[in-house]
Amino acid sequence: MMALKVLAQFCFVLLVLSTGSCTQQHPSASSSHEIVFAIGQMPLNLDPRYATDAASERVNRLVYKSLVDFDAQSKPAASLASWVEISSTQYKFTLNKNRALFHNKAPLNANDVKATYDSLATLKDSPNTAEFANIKSITVIDNDTVEFQLNQADKHFAAKLIIGILPAKLIAEGYDFSHAPIGNGALKFVSWQNKLTLQRVNDDQKISLIEVKDPTVRVLKLLHGEVDLLQGELPPELVKYLQTKPEVTVKTSIGANFSYLGLNFKDPILQQLKVRQAIAHAIDRKQIIAKAMIQHSREADMILPPEHYTNQNTQALPANDYNPALAKQLLQEAGIKLPLKLVYKTSTDAQRVRFATILQAQMAKAGIALEIRSLDWGTFFEDVKQGNFQLYGLTWVGIKTPEIYAKAFGSNSAPPNGFNRGRYTDAELDKLLADENWQAASTRIRQQLPYVPLWYEGQFAAMRKGIANYNAKSDGNWDDLAKIQHVQTP
Repeated sequence: MMALKVLAQFCFVLLVLSTGSCTQQHPSASSSHEIVFAIGQMPLNLDPRYATDAASERVNRLVYKSLVDFDAQSKPAASLASWVEISSTQYKFTLNKNRALFHNKAPLNANDVKATYDSLATLKDSPNTAEFANIKSITVIDNDTVEFQLNQADKHFAAKLIIGILPAKLIAEGYDFSHAPIGNGALKFVSWQNKLTLQRVNDDQKISLIEVKDPTVRVLKLLHGEVDLLQGELPPELVKYLQTKPEVTVKTSIGANFSYLGLNFKDPILQQLKVRQAIAHAIDRKQIIAKAMIQHSREADMILPPEHYTNQNTQALPANDYNPALAKQLLQEAGIKLPLKLVYKTSTDAQRVRFATILQAQMAKAGIALEIRSLDWGTFFEDVKQGNFQLYGLTWVGIKTPEIYAKAFGSNSAPPNGFNRGRYTDAELDKLLADENWQAASTRIRQQLPYVPLWYEGQFAAMRKGIANYNAKSDGNWDDLAKIQHVQTP
């Protein structure tokens, strides 16, 4: 019934949007040349040492510069610095000569690099601290050069240096980067009250991010001219509707962000492999993608997409296709009395609630009674980090390196030491991850189902006519805010 109610709401929304009143033009924020970007959830923390939510990560990529970034093939590439591997445990990084100043006009040098990574070793509540525990020492050679000495060899070390560099002086003063960031990226922080306002360094273009939780309201604000840009977080009906509006341009692309069903391994029921297999077979991913997702969405098996190099030689395994009869059989073999009652937590985002109601209906046919609890984002995400759930739904965004598997499933990677939110432990997988045997680790993960993989969501961006130089990225990042333009239209 809830699924039908949600669908009815979308039908009503489309009826409302089809009325003339919703296409009436209003004075736009763009009239003052400030570009307004409406998002479903504001960033939670703009200190790159702490940020884990998608919105924070996406803003931080623009406010800060990291030593290393990734190219189109997800391989590490020089960003703020180039590097040489002196030995298996020693790396030397040389900063670019033409690097930008920090936004407070202070120069960025090797001392700032050292202070940033030194601070990670002392932050007990940072999810990134464990990532850099292998650093033995950091030595400043001169203003442009810094050397990292490792305790143990790590041929992937350079790819991990993607934390935005912070000013050493402000780190020492205990400055609050989380709410008033200072980096040396393309965008600088201006203010954060009812909206988050950033300004592009090279031309002073102001870009404001406003939080509009309801997707229908976001669409209305775009059509009214109150905002200039939307990206992601809309149901497919609204995306298709926007594609019919002459005053709006919609751009789509294939997606690489991985959505999954998280499981709590402190729960004795979910510790049973057959139960996890039953849950996987109780979900009709093909139907959800066809009926409730936008163009270019595709089924997923692993965090990293199939085109990633670690998946090229992964052992073929049977797909977890929708099979409610098999799911029931597996539950009964596990000794479960039907229906199996499970609680699923999600955010209050309308599309996430819609996914939840579809999952609820599908799982019911497999003997699983799913109770949905939709919570405000802050409460929901805190519950996930604290392990306060049975099942939850989330999406990994912007993941490039296979080390994510150690962070997400390593036995020693439970928060705050990593992102193993389900508290999964598997000695065999730990060994494969330690040996960096990514193909075998991928196979083991797919067999053991420490999570239930769902899909890679297609990406889209919708913008008012007159907005140029902006495209939807496969990882959902907002990198084109560094070059977006408002141009005059006839």
